[in-house]
Amino acid sequence: MTPFSMAAAEGIEPVAVARELAARLTPPTEGEALGFLYVSDALARRLPELLATLREATGVTHWTGTVGIALCCTGREIYDRPAAVAMLGSFPPGSARILPPMTENDDALTALLADWDAQDPARFALLHGDPSHGTTPAIIRHLGEHTQIFGVGGIASSQGDYLSVADEVVQGAVSGVLFAESVPVATAHTQGCTPIGPVHRITAASNNVLIQLDGRPALDVFEEDIGEVLARDLQRAGGFIVAGLPVPGSDTRDYLVRNLVAVDTGQRLVAIGENVREGDEILFCRRDGNAALEDLKRMLADLKRRAPNGARGAVYVSCLGRGRHQFGDDSQELRIIAEELGDIPLVGFFANGEIFHNRLYGYTGVLTLFL
Repeated sequence: MTPFSMAAAEGIEPVAVARELAARLTPPTEGEALGFLYVSDALARRLPELLATLREATGVTHWTGTVGIALCCTGREIYDRPAAVAMLGSFPPGSARILPPMTENDDALTALLADWDAQDPARFALLHGDPSHGTTPAIIRHLGEHTQIFGVGGIASSQGDYLSVADEVVQGAVSGVLFAESVPVATAHTQGCTPIGPVHRITAASNNVLIQLDGRPALDVFEEDIGEVLARDLQRAGGFIVAGLPVPGSDTRDYLVRNLVAVDTGQRLVAIGENVREGDEILFCRRDGNAALEDLKRMLADLKRRAPNGARGAVYVSCLGRGRHQFGDDSQELRIIAEELGDIPLVGFFANGEIFHNRLYGYTGVLTLFL
């Protein structure tokens, strides 16, 4: 199969942006074509017009994508301007199929899987989620608990409308594209935080409020882990200290990052951005640029090992808290990826949450290579 083609364009007029993208893209001449499209939120309301023009100009019918406050493309991060990035790839006939939006249940997924070729089953999904739908986490979780599909992707980020592309412009908890087993991929994720204390057992909790850790008041344990200096300024600590929820059964000590929401110094409570239960484990982590850089390079080395012949194209979903906020200006995060993996076509966006192995992460980068 041929390499993918990628293009980026800037501008406030969607028709002009679409035509510029189309002029730089090369529609595949073999297999079935699939387009990937990510647009900045400044263009969100004009997305239907942009998509229609792009479809007509390229002749490519099937598209997937979403809206982001910032965008990714090969060696570059695009911030603070109306822009779009697009990529065209080819796949074996019938091996890539658009997943319609799921809002209240997974009926669309069930119907799609029921119609799937059993000789080449669906095994991988690129997903886009809507943060305004309360069912989004449950639908992503259901994918892992009730199917054999490995889901990656991200949650739309926008200062306006949360829109996605699933052949048409859609709204709904989760949509995307499913890939058959015959589509070779290599995917991995990288963390942007470092644990600063031991793993604790939650011994008392109510919804998202930590009451006791290891039988002690939760805030006492938290202050002990972060140290005396930060404990004197808890508001400052909330800017770069987060909670980590270990993934059960992980052999890589993986954890899901959740923000601190509030502390109660009187009752010695800590609230985080996730409901927890007594018996769960938790640790506290520090957002760490140096550790994030080291782990990014670790992930890229792992992917190079797993893809010795390179990749035809790639999709990268990074957290809004990464990019220029963690690696510095001048597109450093995406430049490192290009330096390590070469000048492969790559598109993506900076997300409100990242999806890897059917779980919602924070402060991570998720990179998928199509081989």
